[in-house]
Amino acid sequence: MIFVGVELISHVPSVLHTPLMSGANAIHGVVLIGAIIVLGKAQPNDYFSLIIGFVGVVVGTLNVIGGFVVTDRMLEMFKKKPKK
Repeated sequence: MIFVGVELISHVPSVLHTPLMSGANAIHGVVLIGAIIVLGKAQPNDYFSLIIGFVGVVVGTLNVIGGFVVTDRMLEMFKKKPKK
């Protein structure tokens, strides 16, 4: 699947990367909300659910932040450079 993903992404035109990344950010936001719900509904002595919820929140947060960083870098490519 890694090779399929790399092949698929390499054939996407650069003008489509920003909309695709914003869509991925929305999906990761839903994952983050789900992890917060799991963490909030877990019983205090249910360590498995607490750990899974915490890991989900951390990974979801990293995905959302990383997606915004990549989107920002892609948008910087389309800005006009100031003339000297």
